[in-house]
Amino acid sequence: MACFLVPAAEAAVVTIAAHSLELAEQKKAQRLTLSGDHTALAEENPLPWSRKLKWLTYLLWGGVLLLAFEHVWHGEVTPWFPFLTAASNPADMVEMFQEMATVGVTMAVIVTAVWGVLVACASLLLKRSDRAELAR
Repeated sequence: MACFLVPAAEAAVVTIAAHSLELAEQKKAQRLTLSGDHTALAEENPLPWSRKLKWLTYLLWGGVLLLAFEHVWHGEVTPWFPFLTAASNPADMVEMFQEMATVGVTMAVIVTAVWGVLVACASLLLKRSDRAELAR
């Protein structure tokens, strides 16, 4: 019924965090450029955290859009108030909150875990390529 709201809330928070982190990274790069510290600029991470967080936002928002479409398709989400059909009946609201607490949280945790594995693999591949370059 409303399980997609939990990943949507996580996606909103992560989107804001990724954007603010990206701005901070850009300011740091500008300071390094203006100071003329080219060695620190060259040592910058080729895969910054803001980009990694953007991967998580893409995964979360994609899942939210698909789930929202599925719920609209089945008539569980309507374009009129209260938007969620379960919210119109207090007995259904209990079931809706239980679904959000179980299914929604589980989906958000699984997507975040998959993202963590993706980030770990990307970091491992970057380390491997760095070692290969040093061996040359």
